[in-house]
Amino acid sequence: MSLLAEKTALVTGADGGFGRAIVAALAEAGARVAASDLAPPDCPEAEFALSLDVTRQDDWVGAVQQLTKHFGHLDILVNNAGFAITKDFRETDLDDLERLIVVHVGGALLGMQAALPLMRGKGGAIVNICSIAGLVAAPPLAAYGAAKAALRGLSKSAAVTCAELDPPIRVNCISPSFAETPMLDGIAAALGEPDQVKAKLGRRQPLPGFVTPQEVAAATVYLASDAAAHVTGADLVIDGGYSAQ
Repeated sequence: MSLLAEKTALVTGADGGFGRAIVAALAEAGARVAASDLAPPDCPEAEFALSLDVTRQDDWVGAVQQLTKHFGHLDILVNNAGFAITKDFRETDLDDLERLIVVHVGGALLGMQAALPLMRGKGGAIVNICSIAGLVAAPPLAAYGAAKAALRGLSKSAAVTCAELDPPIRVNCISPSFAETPMLDGIAAALGEPDQVKAKLGRRQPLPGFVTPQEVAAATVYLASDAAAHVTGADLVIDGGYSAQ
């Protein structure tokens, strides 16, 4: 039997590298998936797609209405929407920090709040996509790292609160390191010659190569499934050993 048979899921930021892989993996595991982004993403594996600005509460109200219409309930929420700004702390202004916090932390906060009523009575699983930049120093990504660290803290607080529900709702996060995605391409281009920057980043972790979106997607399927029934408040780090040094 498929790991996620008869489960329903919503993935935000589904038009990005991680998002597309997560939608595909959830669907392959048997879930019925709704894919969202600022414009409805073209994800063939999704049952339907919707426009969702995760920073707007009225957009979440509309998303809940569509999810209720299509699915009736929600089992899995993946908060994946996000972006990066390539500046060190000396160049970062409050506008940069606010924009990142509002999307990464505020978007996940609104998403979790919106999902709870759709999960009550059945339980569920929430997976927040964080980053190794929230665990260790990533100087060119100062505000991005701060936002991801805050999302990690929010995830742990939500996990403890939601564990007290009956039935409980599990909340976990995943912290990947450098991954072959359009976001990494943009960061590398902002820092210099992209191929050289990528080669330098790749040498910083013990295991060779970059994390793949498929690895992050597989971890998402695990955390969303009953195989992780007693896993909550965890941060699954996928970084090739980078943070072990």
